[in-house]
Amino acid sequence: MSECTHDCSTCSANCASRTQKPESLIEKPNENSIIRNVIAVVSGKGGVGKSLVTSLLAVNTQRRDYRTAILDADLTGPSIPKAFGLKERLEGSEQGILPAVTRTGIQVVSLNLLLENETDPVVWRGPVIAGTVKQFWTDVVWNDVDYMYVDMPPGTGDVPLTVFQSIPVKGIVIVTSPQELVSMIVEKAVNMAKLMNIPVLGIVENLSYYECPDCHSRHFLFGESRLEEVAAQYGIPVIARIPIEPKLSAATDKGAIELFEGDWLDGLTDAIAGK
Repeated sequence: MSECTHDCSTCSANCASRTQKPESLIEKPNENSIIRNVIAVVSGKGGVGKSLVTSLLAVNTQRRDYRTAILDADLTGPSIPKAFGLKERLEGSEQGILPAVTRTGIQVVSLNLLLENETDPVVWRGPVIAGTVKQFWTDVVWNDVDYMYVDMPPGTGDVPLTVFQSIPVKGIVIVTSPQELVSMIVEKAVNMAKLMNIPVLGIVENLSYYECPDCHSRHFLFGESRLEEVAAQYGIPVIARIPIEPKLSAATDKGAIELFEGDWLDGLTDAIAGK
């Protein structure tokens, strides 16, 4: 018998190394949690409106009578609590950490709701941040959730890798902006999704255009969009655009995003939660 080279592609032997399935790294949630579907909202770069899209998708899903939650995995730049007007610190019980609940019933966990002051900086190394995100899954008592949205930090570093390996994510939504770098940024996110064998459900272009309130003509302040071209290139099934809307920004800053009306993400919500 020849010595094993550990390269199965050049060997026909039916050994244990070939037949044994790789050990799953998926973590079990808190024993008192019920979570049916997890959707990750990602971006290749910061500042494109990923938390805004996460919040709007959660609001849309909750309005359709699904029990909805947000796990804020962007620990160094958490903005979900502000969008929903959440300020009270999280509490715990013998069962685990209890999520905050918004006005309409969306469950939220964010590091900002654990800090003494919401402006305190989070000066932690990558492994500590990744471990904290994992604890948001394992130590929080999520109460009967139909759809959980995970607001990811930008890029493809420690936290996204931890989320994709530790949490059973069923789909990914990519958020981008209408600049020339969009194809490269989307490609990075798509390639990571392929690496993790997770389907991309749709792509959202934020700051897509400005619509004049008088004549309703659209102005593309950041250049003409290439969204359809990019989506077709990577086989992304659903696309959506969010305009530059001062009223939406004001509602978010006031913690009143649940009161805002807009149909830009209805098609994507259909794809995620059904019509």
